[in-house]
Amino acid sequence: MKTYLFLIIFFSSLNAFAQTYAEKLGFPAGKKVIILHVDDAGMSYDSNLGVIEAMEKGVANSTSVMMPCGWVADYFKHLKAHPNTDAGVHLTLTSEWDSYRWQPLVGKEKAPGLYDGQGSFWRSVAQVVEHATPDEVETEIRAQIARFRAFGIEPTHLDSHMGTLFAPKFIERYVKVGIAEKIPVMMPGGHNTLISRQQQGGEALMQAVRSIGQTLWNAGLPVLDDLHNESYGWNLPAGEKVTDDKLRRMKTAKYIEALKACQPGLTMVIMHCTAPTEVFDKISNSGTTRKGDLLAMTDPDLRKFIEKEGIILTTWREVKERRGK
Repeated sequence: MKTYLFLIIFFSSLNAFAQTYAEKLGFPAGKKVIILHVDDAGMSYDSNLGVIEAMEKGVANSTSVMMPCGWVADYFKHLKAHPNTDAGVHLTLTSEWDSYRWQPLVGKEKAPGLYDGQGSFWRSVAQVVEHATPDEVETEIRAQIARFRAFGIEPTHLDSHMGTLFAPKFIERYVKVGIAEKIPVMMPGGHNTLISRQQQGGEALMQAVRSIGQTLWNAGLPVLDDLHNESYGWNLPAGEKVTDDKLRRMKTAKYIEALKACQPGLTMVIMHCTAPTEVFDKISNSGTTRKGDLLAMTDPDLRKFIEKEGIILTTWREVKERRGK
């Protein structure tokens, strides 16, 4: 009898471990549940155009705003008119471009380690890690959340521009602030099938990330099962003439491939939809790949694939509401 009870408990614990966060949130077992997330709202006029078009005319359904950037107020005009938009804070601690740069919201006297010699954020994650303290980082990310809320809108989630807040030096503050402010935090804490192939550190790193995910779940916040962040590197072959049709077909095929590779559970797929004008080339040479993301999100073939495969699209707003229940 004791052996029988032990086996019941043992196999029940295995089932609990195998259960995805999507299932824990009430989604059907075995289903792929996807957030199609557009980074970099507020960065530029072109970025705002791309985000809006990808979400209103395409299948993209979530975004996050770079609060230190120059076109934030313009994007919040859109959010005011569309208050149900799934929009979070793209917590920004780097300023990577050459000719268009932004600076911390907090003054230099409060966070000198966040400022480079030009008075902007450092260009790279490594430089932020080298120069900034966790206290300075926490002060800045709280200021960015406060500025978002100052527009009269509550953010649906937090995520990290260029992944700076995933650095071991800062990740505890990222999680701490999300829990304290009761805002969902982008954290792949589940099976991590896709993200593990992109990261060095192997299973030990994934176990550490899963532990953080469990902390967030225990605090009452939703958690991702996986994260896909490869689309920025999808480009046409070198030397091939770029046309919108070629970009659309290539990017759509890549997204279909990525969605096929997703395992059951809640996965966030990151992209950078932009409608680049001639000005965007003065900011970055990434206009082509960003335009490709937009063309894919508005491609009817991608929508048809999602519907045919029975993929469930969700948002941070929805999963927060489900977690609250």
